[in-house]
Amino acid sequence: MMRSISNLSSQSPWSEIVQQISSLGTHFVLEKINAIGGGCINEAYHIQGSGQYYFVKLNKASSLPMFEAEAAGLSEIQNSHTLRVPEPKCCGCNDFNAWLVLEYLELRHTPNQHADALALSLANMHRTFSDQFGWIRNNTIGSTLQKNDRSSDWIHFWRHNRLEYQLKLASINGYTGKLQTRGERLIADLDAFFAGSHINACLLHGDLWSGNYSFDTTGQPVLFDPAVYYGDREADLAMTELFGGFPAQFYASYQDAYPLDPGYSTRKTLYNLYHILNHLNLFGSGYLRQAEQMLDSLLAEIT
Repeated sequence: MMRSISNLSSQSPWSEIVQQISSLGTHFVLEKINAIGGGCINEAYHIQGSGQYYFVKLNKASSLPMFEAEAAGLSEIQNSHTLRVPEPKCCGCNDFNAWLVLEYLELRHTPNQHADALALSLANMHRTFSDQFGWIRNNTIGSTLQKNDRSSDWIHFWRHNRLEYQLKLASINGYTGKLQTRGERLIADLDAFFAGSHINACLLHGDLWSGNYSFDTTGQPVLFDPAVYYGDREADLAMTELFGGFPAQFYASYQDAYPLDPGYSTRKTLYNLYHILNHLNLFGSGYLRQAEQMLDSLLAEIT
């Protein structure tokens, strides 16, 4: 859908967005606004003018911290010099809207053709290390707060900032009973899943499902919509197996480039439990049975 520039409402943020883009050093005159579908949290637009092209996300004004964290996460990946991301240009807000302006990239979703390139680039990104798990700031997973309080202990980080937090939200949302009792048992015995393992604090995309990557017109892999933090690289790999998965060649190439510990086959359920609990909290009871089944499977490993 294309919006008419002459019929924008007085509450429209576009004049302020234009001013902010122009303040970056290149005068920008807005000529076209094209709405882009597919997102379930933000409005998305492709805008153009003065021979320039941008991708813009819009949400309510209170969403500014979410956009600031996303921009910081994209910069964190960009600064690793391993994977391409849309470069963040600016973000801001007025009384009605918050916005994030990104580089606009022409994308071609051809995963079977370029699975090797994605796997090798991701393996390289996962070799970007920190001395602490977590990150310099909180961000969001979907629209849920993602706590990134830094810790030198991965098990402590995953217990408190991931599973306990989501289970607490689930209780607030009315999901009590078996989910909570099983969750408490799992959290109490979390150490059992990491016996003999050494976990590095690797740069993670954090929300790496099949809808958050693509390829540019040269075949170079591109990541977007990150929920960045430093943690076990298995958490990124685990999420690639949710919601349709990645091509088989991707996993073979990643394994060749940066082999996974045999314990991954069990821990991937532990890591994906976080995302299923988050979907339960965001989208409702359709995810309850899956969460309970995952808890049962994990508890069976330690009984």
